[in-house]
Amino acid sequence: MSSDIRTTMWKAMADSPNVMVSLIASRSHAEPMHAQLDKDADSEFWFYTTKDNRIAEGGPAMVQFADKDHEVFACIRGTLVKEERDEIIDKYWSKQVSAWYEDGKSDDSLLMMRFELDDAEIWEVDPTIKGMFKLMTGKNVEPDEMGDHKQVNL
Repeated sequence: MSSDIRTTMWKAMADSPNVMVSLIASRSHAEPMHAQLDKDADSEFWFYTTKDNRIAEGGPAMVQFADKDHEVFACIRGTLVKEERDEIIDKYWSKQVSAWYEDGKSDDSLLMMRFELDDAEIWEVDPTIKGMFKLMTGKNVEPDEMGDHKQVNL
């Protein structure tokens, strides 16, 4: 069990930065996005998207994350805002990103959004021996027997 569940979340996201993003005020479904993470920026991350994307208007948003091993889950609340700093747009640009934009960084549809994090609810799955036994035998399992769960400010 991690002594700092926030650190566990950030490490899991760094290993697999694919998330689901939605605007809180919208009735649109969440959509998959690739978060651009910065090891020195633990209160924000970024998404490349397009000006006509459902998240382009920005505002209060939610990001859902599940790590590739299904051991860390997070629901992150924050605000999406347009990122206009060229140095940030350039910093995360890659061949994989450019594949989405016909004219590269000069593509008229290109938009980068910054997700400014407020707080998160994080679950770390790490069942106790007793919890595993209960699962295997069909007995009722208590939540604290399956891992850690915390609400944290980011």
